Amino acid sequence: MAVTTKQMQVHRSYLASLMMVLSAMFAAPINARQLDDVTLPDSVTVDGTDIVLQLNGMGYRTKFIFKIYVGGLYTESKVNSRDAVQALKGPKRIALYMVRDEVSREKMTAALYDGFEENTSEKQLEKLQSRLKTFNSYFPDLKAGDMILIDFIPAAGVRVGINGEEKGVIEGADFYTALLDVWLGEEPADDDLKDAMLGEEEDEED
Repeated sequence: MAVTTKQMQVHRSYLASLMMVLSAMFAAPINARQLDDVTLPDSVTVDGTDIVLQLNGMGYRTKFIFKIYVGGLYTESKVNSRDAVQALKGPKRIALYMVRDEVSREKMTAALYDGFEENTSEKQLEKLQSRLKTFNSYFPDLKAGDMILIDFIPAAGVRVGINGEEKGVIEGADFYTALLDVWLGEEPADDDLKDAMLGEEEDEED
């Protein structure tokens, strides 16, 4: 299949965006937010859009006493509730920076599946099943320092990038709605991370 000039430009722009995020974590620029050793930029522009997204909030995903990853939510305007995030029609980004030494593909995808199962109806989950299987296929075994970017682009769908490599795109706003609920739904992966992504912990500190 021939690759058009526009597709090449989009791919290069996407890689540049990924590299910017990765470099931000190590360079600790002024316009960034830091959580222990992890730094995320305050703002990003998702490739394929011209809208600047702001870091709404970031926090740890923990299980028992172990820190698994730092999760950050990027939105076009400040929001503090699940419904407000879901109501935004523009692009969004979830950034996951792994801090645990080893997280197997099986454990990561099982956790994602559980998040879908806990926050969607049986009928809805059945509708999303094939796309969720494709989404989960993008994940390798993960280790500390790995970076996952999950972007929602209204005209395309959910794009997944891991360590600067684009893995694929899942079509459908309904899929992203369910995906967001893994972190922001009634039964989130981590209540503290949900609060952090929604900026509630920062509001308390202020």
